[in-house]
Amino acid sequence: MRIIGGKFKSKRFKAPKNITARPTTDFAKEALFNILNNQLDIEDLIVLDLFAGIGSISLEFASRGCEDITVVEKDRNHMKFINKMVEELNLFDSVHTVQLDVFKYLKTCSRQFNMIFADPPYSMEAGLDIPQLVFDKNLLVPGGMLVYEHQKNVIPKDHPNFVETRKYGNISFSFYEMPV
Repeated sequence: MRIIGGKFKSKRFKAPKNITARPTTDFAKEALFNILNNQLDIEDLIVLDLFAGIGSISLEFASRGCEDITVVEKDRNHMKFINKMVEELNLFDSVHTVQLDVFKYLKTCSRQFNMIFADPPYSMEAGLDIPQLVFDKNLLVPGGMLVYEHQKNVIPKDHPNFVETRKYGNISFSFYEMPV
């Protein structure tokens, strides 16, 4: 796996064997960040990365200059790896890690974000409820965006804030926006 752009561009990192996460492919990640770069000023975002896995998306945001990233992942081994990468890249000021179940985190979270990225395990049926939870809790600022990663054959639940779905290989990104 590698970082696609920014100051750590082309940095490769390998997750240890005890990691069970399914990282977003480089192909899909590059496509996603091309979309985001055209719509947002990444450096000014306040980002929440849910089901962070090994932190690939968060590290990409940090590499591109985002200085306020909250990473939520419950798996201890995954979080250990994320923290190792934060240390190795000296991202202590910009990447804040929370080892907790995402649904517990969402119940207690009162902060608002410009960007929320959610990549629940594909086998997790409750992951389909993430868009509703995000909007019910008012976790996005006006104009804020939720990007929900899922398998290409999954059709997310209808939601009034849904904008579009883009497919890249076997995965899709569904985009939602908080009205201005």
